[in-house]
Amino acid sequence: MNEENKIAVKVQNVTKLYKLYDKPIDRLMESINPFSKKHHKNFYALEDLSFTIAKGETLGIIGKNGSGKSTLLKMITGVLTPSSGSIEVNGKISALLELGAGFNPEYTGLENVYMNGTIMGFSREEMDKRIDEILSFADIGEFIHQPVKTYSSGMFVRLAFAVAINVDPDILIVDEALSVGDMRFQQKCLRKIEELKEKKTVLFVSHDLASITKFCNRVIWINEGKLVEDGLPTEVSKKYQAFMLDSNLFKYNLAQSEVNDQLVDNIDPIDPSLDVLGDNEAIIKGISLFEKNTNRKLTMVTPGQLVRLSIKVQFNRVLENPIVGFSIKDRLGNIVTQSNSYVLGQQINNIYEGKASIYSFEFTFPNLTNGNYTISPAIASGSQEDHQQHSWVHDALVIQVMDMQLYSLQGYLFLEDIQFLTS
Repeated sequence: MNEENKIAVKVQNVTKLYKLYDKPIDRLMESINPFSKKHHKNFYALEDLSFTIAKGETLGIIGKNGSGKSTLLKMITGVLTPSSGSIEVNGKISALLELGAGFNPEYTGLENVYMNGTIMGFSREEMDKRIDEILSFADIGEFIHQPVKTYSSGMFVRLAFAVAINVDPDILIVDEALSVGDMRFQQKCLRKIEELKEKKTVLFVSHDLASITKFCNRVIWINEGKLVEDGLPTEVSKKYQAFMLDSNLFKYNLAQSEVNDQLVDNIDPIDPSLDVLGDNEAIIKGISLFEKNTNRKLTMVTPGQLVRLSIKVQFNRVLENPIVGFSIKDRLGNIVTQSNSYVLGQQINNIYEGKASIYSFEFTFPNLTNGNYTISPAIASGSQEDHQQHSWVHDALVIQVMDMQLYSLQGYLFLEDIQFLTS
């Protein structure tokens, strides 16, 4: 098989440009006088995007809302055409994009199944052979004989996914539509994707980075219409999380401190009762969270508040390519975000000075949504994929994110150190 026959999708220098008009009359004015002043602004949904997907590959696509993911999928499926560039698709595509896409709301579920089969090139006899498997997977009972306009979003996605996987596609595209199904059905769909990825090409778009990491063998990250990263799921996902956290890293030698001594002393030592992993060639000595502008220590913060996480580390020997970072977990222990010096592109040099050397690493970022969280700091060396853990402190810091203005209206008193008491 030559190289061209191994490619399922080839996206080459693709740009999608939209003209945005402030008022409807501006569009008319521009069409009447095409050589006069422009009355629009250019918006690039995608800009000069290039990548290939090999046959049998499971590709994850990540990016914040509005980054161009859906536009890209619609162009791959042929719903939209590029403003420039080309997209080559080798094989039959079945796509689960937006709820309702390809379904007639006035038709029954069963009628829509046959209609979609016809669109995919199957005869009624061929669809008759598939119908039992489709209905069994969808499991919507007698609703299959009702107009789909009466369906809940969950029933809709059940039927849509059942059809998508049973029309024998060469390329399966799954967007965020699965997020509306119930948990059992989501797990059922993910098991099916796991089965299909052994023999099909799968494009999987999700904000759930755990699913992306589990099911995909490659990930591309798109931001504002441009390709940012293309690589292994774990590495690209961590870089994306650091980007979404909007974190920055600063390093201070505490022996020759550039920061205020009082501020350095204010970093709380690690509780000796906490679980610590690692070989102690470098040790996490302390961690605290501060308000970015006032340097006030925090245990409670407001959503979106700009904070500074200080991690104090003692280096006991020379480390090759040290990595300092942290992960934030919710109350159920799920990692909601993380960042480290490696994914931020911040190389750490000249750490060990012939004796135990203590540094403070400062990460700044806007905080999280309402809830209770724990922060686990870590120091390792090597690379993101292949590293040696020197010190990892589980749940070293507990923080609460709360809308204080909301609670102050309900009779709460907030003290200077951001603790609160019920009145």
